[in-house]
Amino acid sequence: MSGVIETVNLNLYYGTYQALKGVNVGFADRRVTSVIGPSGCGKSTLLRTLNRMNDHLGARVTGQVLFRGEDIYMPATDLVALRSLIGMVFQRPNPFPFSVFDNVAMGPRMHSVPASQIPAIVEESLVASDLWHRVKDRLLSPALELSLGQQQQLCIARVIATNPEVILFDEPCSALDPETTLHIEELMRRLSKEYSVIVVTHNMQQAARVSETTVFMLSGQIIEVGPTLMMFTSPSDKRTEDYISGRYG
Repeated sequence: MSGVIETVNLNLYYGTYQALKGVNVGFADRRVTSVIGPSGCGKSTLLRTLNRMNDHLGARVTGQVLFRGEDIYMPATDLVALRSLIGMVFQRPNPFPFSVFDNVAMGPRMHSVPASQIPAIVEESLVASDLWHRVKDRLLSPALELSLGQQQQLCIARVIATNPEVILFDEPCSALDPETTLHIEELMRRLSKEYSVIVVTHNMQQAARVSETTVFMLSGQIIEVGPTLMMFTSPSDKRTEDYISGRYG
């Protein structure tokens, strides 16, 4: 399975512990792909290899991660530029202790976008994250005053503001209430019309609701990849069936 991002015989080690084992998987352009599996199976580790967020943890990587055909683990890779193209939304909202406006404006400013263009980028990003109508009159208010769900939408807007091609979501709803979770899921589906969306989730129902493709991992390996509906109704591997049916994990 090829795509906008593709891993080729990817292995990742923390010291002597091997967290990813020979992972070969592709992620399609402008689709939602869910990565599922039991706790500790390597799904978040895999997600973080896709924009080198594991680097600061002292991880050692062999194999390749190809973004538009280029290996992102080449020594000359500009990590700031890479993470603007492959942005990440984390498990818990992590707004900076600035105003709503300055949270979204930070990325464009880092990339030397002219100041005259930044207000339009902030508005467009907040519109895309479905937050503009709630914050347009309080852009200078502290971001930490927003509700938890609104903070997560702000973090999504912050990623969008750098004009990415891929948005990575690492269990983005695990800290949110059910109503806000459904709102974020709908937002992910809408965003996939413009961006490639890859979401790690422990929630089987969420994977079924939001994604066209599902990747099942176990013990650091890819067990099965396929259309979500097929994966959840007639998986080809017994281990996938056991996990989805709740026999383990």
